[in-house]
Amino acid sequence: MLDSSDDNSSVSSSSTGRSDLMSVSGSDDVQVDKDSLLEQALDALYEKRGSTREKALAAIIEAFNTNLQLQFVEKKFATLLHQCLNSIKKGSSKEIALACHAIGLLALTVGSGDNAREILEESVAPISQALKSQSDSLKTESLLECLAVVTFVGANETEETERSMQIMWQLLHPKLGSNVVAVKTPAVVVTAVVSAWAFLLTTMDGCSLNSKDWQESISYLSTLLDKDDRSVRISAGEALALIFETGSIEKFAAENKTPPDGSVLEGNKSCEGYTRILGLKSKILNQVRSLSAEAGGKGSTKKDLNSQRNLFKDVLEFLEDGNTPEISMKIGGDSLQTSTWSELIQLNFLKHFLGGGFVKHMQDNEFLHDVFGFTPKRKHILGVEHQMSSGEKRMFRSPNSVLNKARTQFLNKQRMLSKDRNVGHFAVGMGDEDM
Repeated sequence: MLDSSDDNSSVSSSSTGRSDLMSVSGSDDVQVDKDSLLEQALDALYEKRGSTREKALAAIIEAFNTNLQLQFVEKKFATLLHQCLNSIKKGSSKEIALACHAIGLLALTVGSGDNAREILEESVAPISQALKSQSDSLKTESLLECLAVVTFVGANETEETERSMQIMWQLLHPKLGSNVVAVKTPAVVVTAVVSAWAFLLTTMDGCSLNSKDWQESISYLSTLLDKDDRSVRISAGEALALIFETGSIEKFAAENKTPPDGSVLEGNKSCEGYTRILGLKSKILNQVRSLSAEAGGKGSTKKDLNSQRNLFKDVLEFLEDGNTPEISMKIGGDSLQTSTWSELIQLNFLKHFLGGGFVKHMQDNEFLHDVFGFTPKRKHILGVEHQMSSGEKRMFRSPNSVLNKARTQFLNKQRMLSKDRNVGHFAVGMGDEDM
């Protein structure tokens, strides 16, 4: 499946790119270099060899992390999306993980709008199907992150977000048939599910949540606070803090205080549901208090223990006094601040997903500017020659970079094709000598 005019644009960029690739002397040449390398990587996604597709996806991810590829996306959006989806359907675990990351970067690059909605609608079914085979934790984690990001960017309706959250939750509570035995879910997958689920919960309105379903979620998250794995406990703690922040506990308690038919209970007896919710809230408070002062014994490293203590101290202060953690992060010369659990969870998730591309996207990506209400003071002035950063120099000029290796392979292939086409027509310098 190709975009209209893809064939023409691919041919022209390949034919003109060969001379440009040989000499990178100015900002215009650098841009042509980047564009042509992305074209080559995209073409390589059609190759039969899985390792070739994996290298191409790695090159695409590196390019999207280093710069906001708006021009490339404008021309090649549909082609890149569908080739990545093909990798999810047919590729190895490594290829699936890379394709998921590329789709997530594509969604963040296009921002909210029709393209983001198309990414969401086209991706849900392949991702959901791939998640049914939990053969590899890395693959599962990548699929969950991809589903979370494309839903975060592309979903306009509550039902769309709930659909993705339900797909995630089913990994922890699968619907088992009569002949199916439940398999213990690895801790890394539990952490990934809870983190992705909480990330999407930040976009939900607490008033629209279904009481029965969310009571079950809160109860389950409470059980995770007693697990041995610290990453599981931390992710559950953040999710519970977010639920308390949305007012969901109070909402559910109020709904259960009065019977559905509006009748008044005899004496001072409360509904069982109301009592159960208050008991659950008290249990969670005691769990959080204990984890905020844990002396060790569960989990592994001291760093993990300190992370757990710090998180649950913040959660405890929030539950007892209503104070949310305020975070200030330097991005370039600018400061990004968060003052709610929702903002903190969004920031941590996207920072983890973008990795080395986080700063670049926070500086240049308007979608992320809107999400965090962040406006960088430093702006790129049109007409001023772009100075390559040290990271860009490593990416585009180092002979060992993924993109330069792809460029070498491409040039070798082009030479062979040119040599074959020109046999019987004219001799080409060195080609005759080699023959």
